[in-house]
Amino acid sequence: MTEASIKKNTIYNTLKTASTILFPLITFPYISRVLQPENVGKINFGNSVVSYFSLIATLGVTTYATRECAKVKSDKQRLGETASEILSINLMTTGLAYVLLAVPLAFYGKIRDYRLLIIIQSLTIVCTTIGADWLNIAMEDFRYITIRTVAFQVISLVLTFTFVHKPDDYVIFAIITVLSSSGANVANAFYRRKYCKVRFTIQCKPKRHLMPILRLFAMLVAQQIFTMCDVTIIGLKLGDYEVGLYSTALKIYNVVSQVMGSILWVVMPQLSVAFAERKKDELQRILGYALRFSSTIGFPCAVGLFTLSAEIIAAVGGESYAGASIALRILALTLLAGLASNFTFNMNLLSAGRDKLCFFICLVAAVVNIVTNFILIPRFGIGAAAATTCASQVLIVGMAVPFLDRRIFSIEFVKMLFQPLAASMGLFLVVSVIKLLSGNIWFELGASVTLGGSLYFIMLLLMKNELAVGFLEHITTRWRKRT
Repeated sequence: MTEASIKKNTIYNTLKTASTILFPLITFPYISRVLQPENVGKINFGNSVVSYFSLIATLGVTTYATRECAKVKSDKQRLGETASEILSINLMTTGLAYVLLAVPLAFYGKIRDYRLLIIIQSLTIVCTTIGADWLNIAMEDFRYITIRTVAFQVISLVLTFTFVHKPDDYVIFAIITVLSSSGANVANAFYRRKYCKVRFTIQCKPKRHLMPILRLFAMLVAQQIFTMCDVTIIGLKLGDYEVGLYSTALKIYNVVSQVMGSILWVVMPQLSVAFAERKKDELQRILGYALRFSSTIGFPCAVGLFTLSAEIIAAVGGESYAGASIALRILALTLLAGLASNFTFNMNLLSAGRDKLCFFICLVAAVVNIVTNFILIPRFGIGAAAATTCASQVLIVGMAVPFLDRRIFSIEFVKMLFQPLAASMGLFLVVSVIKLLSGNIWFELGASVTLGGSLYFIMLLLMKNELAVGFLEHITTRWRKRT
């Protein structure tokens, strides 16, 4: 993969990831006021329940399938066989997930009360399996993924404003949300024929695929626990209102977190091959670009969320969500820990195939997260939930760093953080001054984005940041061609 293609795929995948979060976030100021915190809490509680069974269905297939299909993508026949075998295993685990989901829906009181809502939201499980987006990722077809995803997000946006008008419409909103993601996945079942023929097969070679998939599944279970258990525990211990508050902060946090993490799926296919072939220079080149991208995007966003947490919550949710600002401020710090975790853990250890070590690290972090959530959330509320999430990410980084390959990971990677860090300090000062001089949240947000963002970009240019300079050269070149 050339650096030009990495940049192009990064742009596509960033747009796709951002749209997946941003379109719901565009509707959220409307939805939060129409549905009210209690019904927003119901939707997010249902999603948290479905996410556990979705994890059983996916079974760690995405990461494994991306790595395996990337290795054979030049051979159409082997690609078709590998994809068919993995998809067949995935269909079986999806059936198992639905069988297990039926148990709490039938017998557990709290979940049984949300039966209709959860059944609707669970449709995403089977549609995700049928879509098999991992094949597109392995083939590095991020252009199609982006166009398809944005199209269905636009459709969901129109449907939301058309059909959701009162608090009782939360079920309708859940149906629209499922359509926006499931429709895109179903469309992929027809599109992927251009790569190879994918079919269900009884001869799915479980001995070859199942053990590495199960190792990744065990790791993903641990990851999912400290990703979603805070929402679940808040719902069980505190109530729907607090879930609504925390999930609002979490949605805003996810906008930035997933954009920062989107670079992983762009580089993972090539990183997996480079690690297998021990190409040191190639690894350093790809990892260097990924770190520059995520830090240049992530640092200013973390500063913005931390400094403007109350204003952002007020703009997105209104006064009734003011209690979510403390959680958002803590989650802003989590972005920095997540950046380090994504680089050390996902891009290095996971891409290198060190699945057993990754599982152990995730297991320790998950256990710590669960224990601290159960102890702290009932006493300190949603702020404690955000703090335990941040602590879990820091713990992952601390355990991953000693196992990094010193032949690949050098001090040069740390030096790459200096430019965005220095520019972000300047951004913090500008935003702080704007807040002191203004009492209007809309002016503060607008001025912080325009003036603060401009200063940040200028500082990067003065320090000759590669991404900023490259972006400016790209814009000026296109402008000259048009004129």
